[in-house]
Amino acid sequence: MALVSEFLGQLSLNVGSCESKYPTVVPAIDFDPDKDAARIETAIKTKGVDEATIINVLTKRTYSQRREIAFAYERRAKKDLVTALKGALSGSLETVILGLMKSTTQYDASEIKGSIKGLGTDEEVLIEIVCSRSSSELSEIKTVYKELFKKDLEKDVAGDTSGDFAKLLLALVIPVDPRCLTGKRQSECVLSAPVFDRYKSYSPYDMQESIRKEVKGDLEKSFLTLVECFENKPLYFASRLAEAMKGKSAKEKVVTRIMVSRCEVDLMKIRTEFKSQTGKSLFQTISEHTKGDYQKAMLSLCGGDD
Repeated sequence: MALVSEFLGQLSLNVGSCESKYPTVVPAIDFDPDKDAARIETAIKTKGVDEATIINVLTKRTYSQRREIAFAYERRAKKDLVTALKGALSGSLETVILGLMKSTTQYDASEIKGSIKGLGTDEEVLIEIVCSRSSSELSEIKTVYKELFKKDLEKDVAGDTSGDFAKLLLALVIPVDPRCLTGKRQSECVLSAPVFDRYKSYSPYDMQESIRKEVKGDLEKSFLTLVECFENKPLYFASRLAEAMKGKSAKEKVVTRIMVSRCEVDLMKIRTEFKSQTGKSLFQTISEHTKGDYQKAMLSLCGGDD
């Protein structure tokens, strides 16, 4: 474990907490929340529900704009928009639209909660979110998690995982040390220069091979995710999307989680990496592996073909 532990520290030393944004969902021009709220109210009241209008409005607005629409809707209809959408929609489309009504941080917190709620733990979701978010993003997720569920994220994670896997996840979500002005985690503040000297010559392949030799199972997946995100985070998510759409039908939970959580972050870069990796555009791949209103929502979030 020593090699991997030091390597994890080196990853942390080099990852900045501030990352540029490359969204596919950007603020709508000439935005009018009252007009959008009226369109959605009519769509919900329409016999059979006008899903196309709901998709067209909510997938083409940012979270802050959706919030304004929700306030405008409540003023008009005297009802909560999220409750109205729950009653009007179902299935995969409902999951997407309700996800979009949350901020990226709220969505991540809710996905983590869902992964550890009830019998069994969805380690795949925990690994994807906890190991791909920056320390500042994880700090925000912890705060929102407490607000939403009145529980500490660390305690819930500790209660549903075990061994070195649990220790790694907890090491990633521990509070930032106030003595560390760079916003790094407590364990990152005590790392020394020799660690940097040891790993600066490692290729990504050598790093991954070292991990595969030393650890297995969920711990191995976690470390490999950290390596991949350190090297190229958009490529990591592009690979996840490609894997989720290998078969005839997509693994909708994975596709939804990535598209919803990254559409206001870096989905434009993910699109570029996806095309480079697979030879097909993300737009085309979604078209081939999804259908119906769910497909329309995913293609809209994708933001165009490449």
